[in-house]
Amino acid sequence: MSASLPGNRELPASQYDLSTYWGRVRHSADISDPRTLLVNSKGLEHAKNLVAAYKQGKIGNMDAELWKAKKIVDSTLHPDTGEPVFLPFRMSCFVISNLVVTAGMLTPGLQTTGTLLWQITNQSLNVAINNANANKSTPLSFSKITQSYFLAVGASCSVALGLNALVPRLKRVSPATKTILTRLVPFAAVASAGALNVFLMRGEEIRRGIDVYPVLSESDKANLVAEGKSESSVASLGKSKKAATLAVSETALSRVLNSSPIMVLPPLILVRLQKQEWLKKNPRLTLPVNLGLILTTSVFALPLALAAFPQRQAVDAKSLEEEFWGKGGDGGKVVFNRGI
Repeated sequence: MSASLPGNRELPASQYDLSTYWGRVRHSADISDPRTLLVNSKGLEHAKNLVAAYKQGKIGNMDAELWKAKKIVDSTLHPDTGEPVFLPFRMSCFVISNLVVTAGMLTPGLQTTGTLLWQITNQSLNVAINNANANKSTPLSFSKITQSYFLAVGASCSVALGLNALVPRLKRVSPATKTILTRLVPFAAVASAGALNVFLMRGEEIRRGIDVYPVLSESDKANLVAEGKSESSVASLGKSKKAATLAVSETALSRVLNSSPIMVLPPLILVRLQKQEWLKKNPRLTLPVNLGLILTTSVFALPLALAAFPQRQAVDAKSLEEEFWGKGGDGGKVVFNRGI
């Protein structure tokens, strides 16, 4: 993100009000905008140079070009490392990366082998995305990543296969209801395993804690600029396990909030559409219709879910471990990167 670039002058966090949900939705829509994927390395360097120029005082005010540059930088670079996130695992590629996988899991009439393969593929993608966007102040070892991956895959496959076997045995349920329940099995598997995946992939953060920093007042920021320093130069107050637990829990919940409409609305709508004469006469249209429903839902669901909680989370220092009491900055608060 822009905070990792050189310069003592800080950019505005967003052109939208991040203290409001709707402001965070609009900001999240920028970060997850697939058009930023079209920016090549030269374009990224140009954006970084523009942002750095502002931070170094060479550009006076934020304008449309600079906001666009910040958007490119924020959607491409990791906030902790300052390095580009691998393209398929960026939030701006999330809708595209998940489209085929989600369509596969929601394919009507999947057999056991198909269910297993699509659940494995989905959890593999989730592990990669969670690892790429996690808080990097507490890195995860390869052995922990591998262990977490197999546990998440086992959980999703167990839920999917278990529910697929259970639904047909329900005796007091009508055939139409069984059809709907069968279509919702992938949602149950994805939601439960998706949340578990986040906790497994980022469990080391909870065990060791993540870095927290004092919230700076306007006078603190002005003093840093006068001293030729930037906000990124402020030292960590230490690692907090409570902050890590909050960060990981909120991220896991946002994953469930994101998967819920994507895994629920398209299959339910498709069930209704398959009763229409035009789709009965043209069964080949089922796949493109399904893809269209998933894509449309995903585009709207992702920013709504990402905005549920601020990425840069400010909390009262007294809500954390005792070692942080009295060390908070403006308003007695500390801030940390929640991750995405």
